[in-house]
Amino acid sequence: MGPYCTLLLAQLGADVIKVEPPGGDLTRWAGDQHGDGMSPLFLNINRGKRSIVIDLKDGTGYDVLMRLAAQADVVVHSMRPDAAARLGITYDSVAAAGPRCIYCELHGFGAGGPYQDKPAYDDVIQAISGVAAIQGGDGKPSYVRSLIADKTVGLTAVSAILAAIIERERTSKGLAIEVPMFETMAAYMLLDHQGGWLFDPPDGPTGYARTASPYRQPYPTRNGYIAVVPYTDAHWRSFFNLIGRPDLGDLPKYRSIAERTKHIDELYALLAEELGARTTLEWLKAFDGAHIPAVPVQTVSDLLTDPHLTAVGFLEHMTHPTQGALRSPRLPVLFSRSGPAAEVLPAPSLDEHREQILLELGYRPDEIEAEPDPSQGRS
Repeated sequence: MGPYCTLLLAQLGADVIKVEPPGGDLTRWAGDQHGDGMSPLFLNINRGKRSIVIDLKDGTGYDVLMRLAAQADVVVHSMRPDAAARLGITYDSVAAAGPRCIYCELHGFGAGGPYQDKPAYDDVIQAISGVAAIQGGDGKPSYVRSLIADKTVGLTAVSAILAAIIERERTSKGLAIEVPMFETMAAYMLLDHQGGWLFDPPDGPTGYARTASPYRQPYPTRNGYIAVVPYTDAHWRSFFNLIGRPDLGDLPKYRSIAERTKHIDELYALLAEELGARTTLEWLKAFDGAHIPAVPVQTVSDLLTDPHLTAVGFLEHMTHPTQGALRSPRLPVLFSRSGPAAEVLPAPSLDEHREQILLELGYRPDEIEAEPDPSQGRS
């Protein structure tokens, strides 16, 4: 969540300095097949950043961090509050070094609750926030096979940081931001799944019938799979016409979205039954003609050759100094003018920018120590 948040800020034009412990960020070795600490995950989420190794358990290292804080617009970390406090990385310490600095902490659970010091990863938060239960659908919980909690928290943190920057421009004072994973994902889930429990006392069950339907899935066609979402009155009438059953549109239970939601299982079961009669291409042409949202099911590798993503220049091509040719997704947002920096540099090697950063902080060349061995301290 921290690296994704700061990747987005880098893509928006920020100069991001990544502070790594001796031995480096653990994600350097998550799926690393070359043994050089430059895994695909690390390379993707740390583009546009400079790296410096700082041992925060060492007094000299702590001085370097506080010098960074004194010059920084924002400090972002994802340590548990008790761990950050033990290292002296609190809002009070950062504000003392740089009164205008915005301090943003991302962690599992918000301060003041009984879970506040519990460790958390994406799977933990998917489970406790209701994501896994909803995803399972049949009583057996299941994880979304993507780091949805981490990435959602990263996005939330970016919006909070940008709001804090606006506030600082008004007041000339920094402030602290807390972005807890549990609360973020609980809000995310309750938005559409609180259902009748929005009211006190509840007047119906939790959940959103359409998205919770066991029949809501990619549907098999004669030769593959397709995703289709008839949603509006016009969509469903068009679909009933396509299958030669215009009479279904006149049934009271299918006439309005309120009634369709009550009977969504049988409508989705009808979709599943009908779609097997034609090929994927035949259905796509029919749905396009009827203006019903429909697409083929793609794999992750399909995204790299998707004609739309290719046409809009979604993948950025770069040459990494140690990893060779790479392609990564650009910032998906476009600006009409004054957009982000034209070039986002490749992810850094461990401690690559140590000397450059220390010189910027005012250290003399003779005070700058030799770069540490990247393999030391990894755990």
